[in-house]
Amino acid sequence: MTLPTALILDFGGVLTTDLWESVRGCARREGLPADTLVDLLHQDQRIHDMFAALERGEVSQSAFEAVLGAAAGVDPERLLGRMCAELRPDEAMLAATAALRAQGIRVGVLSNSWGAGPWDGGYFDPYDGYDLAERADAVVISDKIGIRKPDPAIFHLMLAELDVPAAAAVFVDDVARHLPPAAGMGMTVIHHADTQATLAELERVFALPLVAAQ
Repeated sequence: MTLPTALILDFGGVLTTDLWESVRGCARREGLPADTLVDLLHQDQRIHDMFAALERGEVSQSAFEAVLGAAAGVDPERLLGRMCAELRPDEAMLAATAALRAQGIRVGVLSNSWGAGPWDGGYFDPYDGYDLAERADAVVISDKIGIRKPDPAIFHLMLAELDVPAAAAVFVDDVARHLPPAAGMGMTVIHHADTQATLAELERVFALPLVAAQ
């Protein structure tokens, strides 16, 4: 069996702690039912469409916050930052990624961003402090290219950046609907729901020790 030579990772919820739990934590701090903001993002069509536009860099962070804040009945000022306030690095996933890269595995980070951030007039940069350019061989962020997962074009771009065929790549994401396009292209896909389970699966598919080192 030919082993994969590349690992493509989502950022929020894979290299960090659970993104949606952080959003629920924000709702609770605002005195709302825990799922209020999550439900608005995923079930309110207007907000969902605007969220997708935010991820593609088509609307500003402040414009999106104004609409989401009004719908939720909360102060929109720096709402995105408050929603991500509980995010922390997943040190085990970061260590495993570094271990694989040290063994010659090419690493890519493929992320739907939450807007442009400081480099384009916004204030919130969720990637700040993670040194992704140093941790990965390629970093593709949705708002910088105007394409978001699960559009197949973003996967093709990442494969080109890594210079590997789809069959040589493993893709890890905590959002299940992002996986089918990658799988359809021939990638091995892993739905990330638990760090130790993901590490065990990465260890299996790459045939390299990871779990024991944690």
